[in-house]
Amino acid sequence: MTGKRTIFEEVGAKSPEAAPQGGLIDRGRSGARGAIRAWLVLLFVMVVAMIAVGGLTRLTDSGLSITEWRPVTGALPPMSEAAWQEEFAKYQQIPEYQLQNRGMTLEEFKFIYWWEWGHRQLGRLIGLVWAVGFFGFLAARKIPPGWTGRLLIPGILGGLQGAVGWWMVASGLEGARLDVASYRLATHLGLAFVILGVLAWYVFRLGRPERELMQARRLREEGLMRAAGWLAALAFLQILLGALVAGIDAGRNYIDWPWMAGGFLPPQPFELEPWWRNFFENDGMVQFIHRMVAYLLVLAGLIVWWRARRSPNPATRTAFAWVAVAIFAQMVLGIVTVMHSSPWSIALLHQLGAVAVWVLILRARFMAAYPRAVSVREGL
Repeated sequence: MTGKRTIFEEVGAKSPEAAPQGGLIDRGRSGARGAIRAWLVLLFVMVVAMIAVGGLTRLTDSGLSITEWRPVTGALPPMSEAAWQEEFAKYQQIPEYQLQNRGMTLEEFKFIYWWEWGHRQLGRLIGLVWAVGFFGFLAARKIPPGWTGRLLIPGILGGLQGAVGWWMVASGLEGARLDVASYRLATHLGLAFVILGVLAWYVFRLGRPERELMQARRLREEGLMRAAGWLAALAFLQILLGALVAGIDAGRNYIDWPWMAGGFLPPQPFELEPWWRNFFENDGMVQFIHRMVAYLLVLAGLIVWWRARRSPNPATRTAFAWVAVAIFAQMVLGIVTVMHSSPWSIALLHQLGAVAVWVLILRARFMAAYPRAVSVREGL
């Protein structure tokens, strides 16, 4: 109700208007969106670092240096010379030492031990950061409605990832295997990318007000959204194939391009019995499939980008353009990696390129699902 007018006030004068306030949706569902988003960004960066450290652990053949899974007591490294000798003695019992690293010195063992120890500590730290953040926001009642279950998912997946990591390591501790099983490595890396994707999607959603998302949902481009989903599935398949290549060191053989040992197919692509093992354990066949899917991914990325050019939303068009650029750059980087026999520096850059492609595809899909509103002036 407005106040009384004075006799000196002009009839046409307007009373000052109050600043616009957010609607009930924003007030009722805001929570600590900004703080939660910052926490998720931190977790996202840590998971990317975890993927990089995991790649270096694999490239330095360090993954089997710790032969036990001790989630709590394993946080402490050997603290004395006797403890180091005990850890080294355990490593000397596994096939990797006996068949490949026999004669390794204690100092050389310490080098690979610290890589694996650091990899596991980073995993523990990620779990701690998630737990402190989740239960802290929960106790403070700052989690927006509908987000408690969502924010619980990264923690559950992180715990599962720890178990999968040990399942992977255990495959290389017995028998005649010099490395971990490649399909278990692919499972481990694939789950890491799932966690990364979940975190990225949450960061995208929390970056915009709930009211804006509800309005944008009415304008979503269903066809483009589905196309981005299929592109994400193909990219995920390629990531798993990359893990298979790394798991059997297939990237260090057949370093010519575009041919393989001078031909389209590698020599003896079906030399292993039964035949299906060649798709997982034959280094030539695994690298060949990885190459073919890379070409298919580039083609699919260009097709989706061409389709996205018809989107009425500039931000969506730009998002898909970056996807096409990233996929093409990743293919070129993959060719360079193979032609240099996968040195650890280029191979690590190639793995981080996969992270960029994965996140950019998810971002493009998000932009198709929740287009940004364009004003009349921006559309001209």
